[in-house]
Amino acid sequence: MLVQVRPSELQDWLASLGPHAATALLLDVREPWEVQAASVAPSGFELATVPMNRVAAWVAQIDPERPVACLCHHGTRSLRVAMFLAQSGFERVANVAGGIDAWSQELDAGVPRY
Repeated sequence: MLVQVRPSELQDWLASLGPHAATALLLDVREPWEVQAASVAPSGFELATVPMNRVAAWVAQIDPERPVACLCHHGTRSLRVAMFLAQSGFERVANVAGGIDAWSQELDAGVPRY
């Protein structure tokens, strides 16, 4: 099921996963130059950076039972990736609404805005 979570709600979403939370993945689908400009520190999840145009080839490496939250700059690309994952059989998928820009505003002002 695809859900929308604000960055400030991500920990609550993780907690709602129960025992599955331990395997949660934050999938950053931005381009490498964007990740260099600003990135998040993993906290309660593993972080993977896979540009959006490479997700289709990468997805076969991930267990569809694994919870995945998708992140981009403002939430549009990550929503498309989250929908793709949900259509590909992933059962626990979230889009981080507002992206890393909202992350900086809501969770960690130390994350640069660009």
